[in-house]
Amino acid sequence: MGRGFGALLRKDFKLMLSGKFFLLAAGSLLVYSFYINMVYVRLNQEIYPVIVYDPLELQNKGQQPPAIMVESQEELQEKCADAYAVGIDLSAGMTVKDAKIYMVSSGIEQLDALRSAYAQLYYQQNIFQTDTGTVSYDSTNIVGDFTKEAKNRREITCEVLFFELTAVGFLGLAAVLFREKQMGVLRVHGIIPVSCAAFLCSKLLLFFISDLLFAVVLTMVNIGVIEGMIVLPTVLLQAGMLSLIMALLGFLLAVCLPNFRQFSLLYLVLAVFITTPVFLVGQTGISWGWIIYHPMYQLFITMKKAYFGERGAGLGYYCVCVAVIAGLFLLGIWALRREVAKSGGTNNS
Repeated sequence: MGRGFGALLRKDFKLMLSGKFFLLAAGSLLVYSFYINMVYVRLNQEIYPVIVYDPLELQNKGQQPPAIMVESQEELQEKCADAYAVGIDLSAGMTVKDAKIYMVSSGIEQLDALRSAYAQLYYQQNIFQTDTGTVSYDSTNIVGDFTKEAKNRREITCEVLFFELTAVGFLGLAAVLFREKQMGVLRVHGIIPVSCAAFLCSKLLLFFISDLLFAVVLTMVNIGVIEGMIVLPTVLLQAGMLSLIMALLGFLLAVCLPNFRQFSLLYLVLAVFITTPVFLVGQTGISWGWIIYHPMYQLFITMKKAYFGERGAGLGYYCVCVAVIAGLFLLGIWALRREVAKSGGTNNS
């Protein structure tokens, strides 16, 4: 049994090499890390661009907030015409009552409410009256226990890892299995003394290890070695569960579907209709009451909490995850035995 499993590991490893899986993973890691370190953290990380019209020059010239200053109300309206930026008109004075917030509706009520709340929060935090009547600006940019850059690094790293494990994890193992089906491996497997469980476990083990290595390197490179070591235990726990769930789901569908074209349609459904709502809620603040029942949302939120060192989900969450993994594993073995029998094999072990 040990020799048979070792042979399966070597075979699957060679298939992953020939399929350029490790090369693609390394390339993705380089591209993601380059974007995070060279582009993302250097962008103006304000949620919405803030346009300020201050004709009375009430602000202290040396302490202006990182906003776009304009010379007229017409220019303010022009820069806010994209239905994304928010404007603050200080022409009537500096008090909260006098200041006016200007913005063009985006057509989404929840998003407009978020933009309005952001503009008010920005005004209260960054532009305020001191006892002497001058304007001061709080430039520390501390968000909770993290600096603004550290918070942004953790958020984008979490999102990249979640996307990679969800999309690529679902696709990777399935692609290897479809290649084996074309090569007639399932027909051969039916007459060799290796169980279907070993056939599945060899693939699952390789993809599981590669996903964990990807998570370790991505985390270390983009949030730092020391910070990464602190959060890695809980991050790897979440990454491991997500990796197993998506790989097993991809394997099950790849066994049941006759060709890669049908599988790719399901992959599109996963990417667009299942994961997109999770990112919309996580990034835009759109409030959907039903999202708490979305299984991918729970996985995403728990991984995000892991990156910020927050207390994760309770025991019930982990029991459900283990039950899902076990259920998908058993379904995968059942479907594989069924496919082997249809291919002309007789291996029911």
